[in-house]
Amino acid sequence: MTAAVRPILNFTLVLFGILGLAFLAHSTLLDKFGFPPFGNKIVLSYLINAVLALIIYSSLFVFRNRLKNYIGFLFMGGSFLKFIFFFLLFYPGYSADGVMDKMEFAGFFVPYAISLVIETVFTAQMLKNLV
Repeated sequence: MTAAVRPILNFTLVLFGILGLAFLAHSTLLDKFGFPPFGNKIVLSYLINAVLALIIYSSLFVFRNRLKNYIGFLFMGGSFLKFIFFFLLFYPGYSADGVMDKMEFAGFFVPYAISLVIETVFTAQMLKNLV
């Protein structure tokens, strides 16, 4: 395995491992408290956040040397991209009844926040290695 592929593979394993455990905990807690464990598009939310995080980090990594002065802006652009997906895929269903409740919000925000933290840690590590 080349040195260029290893960070992306490590990111993928950590991302999917942590999001998988979070999904298991999230759906188990929902079920335990009497809510549908797979309601509020939770499966789609975890998948979309995982795939977008992988695309964003991989893109940042591939272009890290060529665009190192713009990594922060590109990172913020990736977060903006996630919000675009939220407003296109999730918000219409969540706000169909005129109210977005806590379970709907958590259905998107929990995987978003987890993937954002992982992306931030790995991107910071990547930038540290560029200097």
